[in-house]
Amino acid sequence: MKIGLYFGTFNPIHIGHLIIANHMAEHSDLDQIWLVVTPHNPHKQKNTLLDDYHRLHMVHLATEDFPKIKPSDIEFKLPQPNYTINTLVHLQEKHPDYEFSLIMGEDNLNSLYKWKNYEAILQHHHIYVYPRLNAGEINEQFLNHTKIHRIDAPIVELSSTFIRESIKNNKNVIPMLPHKVWEYVEHNLFYKK
Repeated sequence: MKIGLYFGTFNPIHIGHLIIANHMAEHSDLDQIWLVVTPHNPHKQKNTLLDDYHRLHMVHLATEDFPKIKPSDIEFKLPQPNYTINTLVHLQEKHPDYEFSLIMGEDNLNSLYKWKNYEAILQHHHIYVYPRLNAGEINEQFLNHTKIHRIDAPIVELSSTFIRESIKNNKNVIPMLPHKVWEYVEHNLFYKK
């Protein structure tokens, strides 16, 4: 089984995440996409994040109608802060028959060389890259790499930061969130302050 790992804080998960995950599930050789909810991204401030379990619950709400897309809390059980290489090693030990690949935007590909043990990631795992408008020049070492696959996915320039700011400013975000996620955010008054 080929699993695509789509990491994110999903703070909150939005339709852009689902469009990309569904595109990967339907238009690549991956059998399933796991949305890996990251408790603490080393490149983000912890104090801006909603509680881990609220974010995981929103991913469950968002994906219940997508059989090929699964929420994952695997990083909740690992030491903090999370590094992708540690998660991959843990998953490979836990599921030796699965082949794990990464899904990332072109903007993240440009900073891959800064990741902990990025060479080991590239040696053992494929990376599926979706386009971003402001990705900039792709680092030459990643341009024709045999493990990096650029996918012609829809370009979705929607961010959780923009959604949080919009909610804080009393703007209507209903079209940007899966409906059950919007209801959950609204009911709990998330991101209002």
